[in-house]
Amino acid sequence: MKILTAVESREVDRLTTERHGIPSLMLMENAGKSVVAYIKQRFAKLGRRRIVVLCGKGNNGGDGFVVARHLLEMGARSTVYLFADPGEVGGDAAVNLKRWQDAGRELRIVRNENEWQAAKTSISLADIIVDALLGTGLRGPVEGLLREVIEDVNRRKPEVAVVAVDIPSGLSADSGEAQGAAILANFTVTFTAPKIGFFLGSAAQQVGQLIVRDIGSPYELIGEVGKSHLRWLEPREMTQFLIPRSSEGHKGDYGHALIVAGSVGKSGAAVLSSWAALRVGAGLVTVATPEPVLPIVASHTPEIMTEPLPATETGSISLRSLEYQRFENLLKGKRALAIGPGLSTHGETMQLVRTVLGKQPPVPVILDADGLNAFDGHEQDLRGSNGMIALTPHPGEMARLLGTTTSDVQSRRLELALKAAADWDAYVILKGHQTIVAAANGQAWINSTGNPGMGTGGTGDVLTGMLAGLTAEYGTKTWWWTLGFGVYLHGLAGDLAAADVGQAPLMASDLIRAIPDAFQHFFYELGRG
Repeated sequence: MKILTAVESREVDRLTTERHGIPSLMLMENAGKSVVAYIKQRFAKLGRRRIVVLCGKGNNGGDGFVVARHLLEMGARSTVYLFADPGEVGGDAAVNLKRWQDAGRELRIVRNENEWQAAKTSISLADIIVDALLGTGLRGPVEGLLREVIEDVNRRKPEVAVVAVDIPSGLSADSGEAQGAAILANFTVTFTAPKIGFFLGSAAQQVGQLIVRDIGSPYELIGEVGKSHLRWLEPREMTQFLIPRSSEGHKGDYGHALIVAGSVGKSGAAVLSSWAALRVGAGLVTVATPEPVLPIVASHTPEIMTEPLPATETGSISLRSLEYQRFENLLKGKRALAIGPGLSTHGETMQLVRTVLGKQPPVPVILDADGLNAFDGHEQDLRGSNGMIALTPHPGEMARLLGTTTSDVQSRRLELALKAAADWDAYVILKGHQTIVAAANGQAWINSTGNPGMGTGGTGDVLTGMLAGLTAEYGTKTWWWTLGFGVYLHGLAGDLAAADVGQAPLMASDLIRAIPDAFQHFFYELGRG
């Protein structure tokens, strides 16, 4: 779906009411209920947890009153703090404030710093804090009482979770900058569509894990109102991948991927990438790897084919692999080429990578890991692929290619990914929290699946293999969509694997084993499960 500005988000709400007859009060009700549904899903034994709901006087506070009421109805204990005089609350928020009071529940009012000092101790004992202080209509920096509240919440104990309603209070929905002070949320449950500010600057620190919930606005309104070229990856964007295979299909119909990977000591990268390519549905996968490495690779996954390549003295791929058109012959009949995982940075191997890409292979290329390192100092050689190359750098690799620092890349992820894609006429997949898939025409996907447990060796190799397998299967007619689907599915598999084994114990092979479940989850989300 398209990513919206604050004004566009409000316009979608307005048109939902005006055209489709869904009252704004119902949208607020749905918003609060969706936050409670997420809290129930995310946190076990809610009846034993101390939950505090912090409400402002605007519509965001109104959402908070709905959250508190539905928590109460499901048996959870919640205490509501209103940071304004009740008489200042108007519109739909006032209706939901009254509903809370009519339920006979306590409302604690905080109007100044003295009252905050009295309330702060009890709030500090909470297990979960629901942030409903300020919404997308914020104008100017947060000062005074609310700034003090936000700063105190941010000093909470690590085990206290903050769930932001729609947007972390104090964060600009458009710029991603903190307006004086902004809540550092663990989870943000936003409504209808993500806000552009969630993906700019250092906003990820405020947003935490992003969850987007439908509250009743027709999906087509988002596309009509949104003017951005930025889209958020979610299942409805990828319905073309639901088409079932023909009963007469065979392995030749689903593509043949060539993966050039591995070196002595890094055979696992070749194993992981080829295994993942098969697991996502490629009909055939061949791994071209140095001759000393081949027995290890071949013995792990019997379904793959292997091709031995001459090795350097250190066990990486030698330039001799290009002699007698050996590499050109390897490409015959292939529909995708992935090159880079575990190749090493041996000078001869790096030269081979640049030579292969310089000849513009007749198939789409996924360039990763040491394949990217081959272009450190040769960045200009990346251009000229006619859009037939997808680069998958992590922030450190991106920094080397751009001649900047990792922190600079992280602070300007979207800007730099789009610029690099345009400069190199390539697709750039900038990995990390909120992975970006940028195209040379200025369009970009932003993906929110995935988790910190995926910060472990080999998960990037898995992504490379998945992208190669999907590219071999679906071709390049809609390659941007295929790359986006691969990134989404990779993160989703990581989430499912982490749910099974935990984030800290997660290994790349766990992610591959979760790919079938990720497909099933995807089908289920689209009503095909």
